[in-house]
Amino acid sequence: MRKAGVSDYVGFARSAVELVGERPISLEVFSDDFAEMAVQARTLARLGEHVYVKIPVTNTRGEFSGPLLSELAADGVRQNVTAMMTVAQVDKVAAALADGPPSILSVFAGRIADTGRDPVPLMAEALDVLRELPELELLWASPRELLNLVQADGIGCHIITMTNDLLAKLDGLGKDLEAFSLETVEMFRRDAVAAGYQL
Repeated sequence: MRKAGVSDYVGFARSAVELVGERPISLEVFSDDFAEMAVQARTLARLGEHVYVKIPVTNTRGEFSGPLLSELAADGVRQNVTAMMTVAQVDKVAAALADGPPSILSVFAGRIADTGRDPVPLMAEALDVLRELPELELLWASPRELLNLVQADGIGCHIITMTNDLLAKLDGLGKDLEAFSLETVEMFRRDAVAAGYQL
């Protein structure tokens, strides 16, 4: 939003809520103080019944957001708890949100993969944690490639975030690899001709 020049956060949030209508939308708090996060969360939640307030799993001091999550859940605030990367975090957050309204647990599978770890087993285990809590959904956050959509679907992950760049690749799902190989050779040839290279 900052890159796009948004200066009025609440005004932008109101417009976004109106634009999406009945669809869910996540709006993030920006404080690092739990008391202030609570105030911001309630302000955002009042913008619409389909608003999920995005709360980080910890503050910047590494303090768990659990008490705030429980307080907001008891007040009926839908939440999207973000920046999670371990099953232990999912377990603690699920316990804090249990018996509350529908909420989302965002696990940053793409960032997990950036550490050289396969996120699929971790995400599958996170789904197991949530199996008896139907009001809670798992979100596969920060995908890096279209394969992540196939992986998320394969384990039954509830939601995945998809960038425009990844959405643009959807036509390639299941593509014939021989044809794809030929297209790649043709692309290399076009690039070489356009560059005017000679040996």
